Amino acid sequence: MELAEIPARTYTEEDYYSLPENVRAELIDGQFYDMASPARIHQRILMEVAADIRNYIRSHGGSCEVDPAPFAVKLSADERTIVEPDISIICDPEKLTEKGCTGAPDWIVDPEKKHILVFNFEHENTVEYTFSDSVASGIFDGLSIDFASIPGLSDL
Repeated sequence: MELAEIPARTYTEEDYYSLPENVRAELIDGQFYDMASPARIHQRILMEVAADIRNYIRSHGGSCEVDPAPFAVKLSADERTIVEPDISIICDPEKLTEKGCTGAPDWIVDPEKKHILVFNFEHENTVEYTFSDSVASGIFDGLSIDFASIPGLSDL
């Protein structure tokens, strides 16, 4: 079954988890959105950033979990929205389930627009960075991701 074959109506979390395993989609406000396979540079950025974060957590004796996509994130109690951020960092084990977690992502990296957006939900603001910047983590003291050092990124 393809996502395009699913009839239009308002869907919920139950419908999301009933999708066939080969269908990658996000559920936003009750509507399914197809997720195309990512480009190679997207995967390279994902791997480098996830490795930097995981290595930082390990070297500092942290217990947070780093999960790359596909990994379901239910943003709130709303059963009509489930997304798959590229990288999810979960430090509160109470948020984790066998299917994913409940919480909000802190980073979005967009290779096509060549920028990084960092959301600060506590202060309700967003900071934009470029691929030549080093981006400081808002949740881990001393962790910065140097995007300029990611192989191939400067070629974009």
